[in-house]
Amino acid sequence: MTTTTATPAPSTRAAGPLTAVLRAEARLFLREPGSLFWILGFPAVLLTILGLIPSFREDDEALGGRSVIDLYVPVAVLLSMIMAGLQAMPPVLTGYRERGILRRMPATPVRPSALLAAQIVLHGAASLGSALLVVAVGRIAFGVLLPEQAPGYLLALVLSVVCVLALGATICALSRTAKIATAVGSVVYLLMMFTAGVWVPVQTMPGLLRTIVEFTPLGAASQALDQAASGSWPDWTHLAVMVVWTAALGLGSTRLFRWE
Repeated sequence: MTTTTATPAPSTRAAGPLTAVLRAEARLFLREPGSLFWILGFPAVLLTILGLIPSFREDDEALGGRSVIDLYVPVAVLLSMIMAGLQAMPPVLTGYRERGILRRMPATPVRPSALLAAQIVLHGAASLGSALLVVAVGRIAFGVLLPEQAPGYLLALVLSVVCVLALGATICALSRTAKIATAVGSVVYLLMMFTAGVWVPVQTMPGLLRTIVEFTPLGAASQALDQAASGSWPDWTHLAVMVVWTAALGLGSTRLFRWE
């Protein structure tokens, strides 16, 4: 073992391992073409398929003079987050814990929390990248207008990403093995797809069902993104719903998460 005569500043010691973990996890993430496709590619592909249906491109008075494809842009944006937070991240982190990687990390300069932070950053960045791609495809291929309330759209987008990742972290905390995380994530994934409006846009749901869905994380996110896209500031109720869910899930996952 070698010794050094100078002691690096605390910030340097902390930044070095964290940067190394982020780079290593990024390389592993990029080696998974399946995850990359489902997070980055699939939402844009789904939007393209739906956009090729002629009736989906026609304005409908029942939808406030908008087309179905206009409503599906925010839905496709949320779909990428669901893929990242509920299908991709939980099995990875749970697999690390199951193989004892997190337990051995305290003996190294890297803390287990750095690995968790790296996964959240990577999947959050992938979700935001997919959102940009979906908006671009909607605009270029089908003439969907860019979000008219850009600050409100960005706020709703960030809250949506954080909320879904908090939900994914909760699944990690509750699942002892990667298989359990995959199974639980799949069930929650299907539920979140429904509340996000993947099968039926939230705006077209019956009154009572729509009210219930709007109090779910993805239902509120879908409505907030749609409102910002159409030029209105997102309803504060929808933003508050996402904040409350994020806080509750974040607190729960922090208390329940075990490194071993």
